[in-house]
Amino acid sequence: MIKYIKESTEYLQNKGFDNPEIGIILGTGLGQLTNEIEIISEVSYNHIPNFPTATVEFHKGKLIYGILAGKKVVVMQGRFHVYEGYTLQDVTFPVRIMKQLGIKTLLVSNAAGAINLDFKKGELMLIDDHINLQGSSPLAFKGVEELGERFTDMSAPYDTEINLKFKAIAAEKNIQLHKGVYASVVGPQLETRAEYRMLKIIGADAVGMSTVPEIIVANHLGLRVAAVSVLTDECDPEHLKPVNIADIIDMAAKAEPNMITLFKELIQNI
Repeated sequence: MIKYIKESTEYLQNKGFDNPEIGIILGTGLGQLTNEIEIISEVSYNHIPNFPTATVEFHKGKLIYGILAGKKVVVMQGRFHVYEGYTLQDVTFPVRIMKQLGIKTLLVSNAAGAINLDFKKGELMLIDDHINLQGSSPLAFKGVEELGERFTDMSAPYDTEINLKFKAIAAEKNIQLHKGVYASVVGPQLETRAEYRMLKIIGADAVGMSTVPEIIVANHLGLRVAAVSVLTDECDPEHLKPVNIADIIDMAAKAEPNMITLFKELIQNI
């Protein structure tokens, strides 16, 4: 993996990716932040050596480098998932590349279903903790200790200072920003009524199919991390209706301006 990381990093440096400070991963239906960036360089994933290729139709598949709110950023427009057939090492490979390029902070967004029925679709949730239900760890491979501490501490995986800033920005901008626990499952099927009940019992406030692997690796690499979920549907097992993926994408797009405001304002202040 060290050889692959070096090859990918050198390729991007030669494409003008010069010491970004902040990495950003954009989730399902959340690609419009790139319109706020003064783009210096962008590369399709399938052109980057050793990179996976996004196979989900609503994930763009570009790595973008530029200026956002006065800071150098590298942005994943589209991410990878275990349900696409990738390993957890594949899914998190871009985080390792962003670290090598120079980032110190990683900001993550995703679309999630609200398990906590006090949370409503169209609102945002700041992730304070998570539950890994993806069945393995992105650190479970031979030689991981060459890239960081094998037994990575996860007592506080999300940066307290950044989360406090997110809450302050949300209050100032009158944005509803809940705080909660995100459960990450494999997917791609959505949950049954019994599974939603289980998730609530074990303490989840929202559920999705991403984010946790990237957060684990970011902690492994010593990055400051924060993540925000856009709540796209309400997962009430007692009144469960079939979910339309197009509706989820549409709801993510409607909530996206608030997420963009949070990210821009935060980046100006870190």
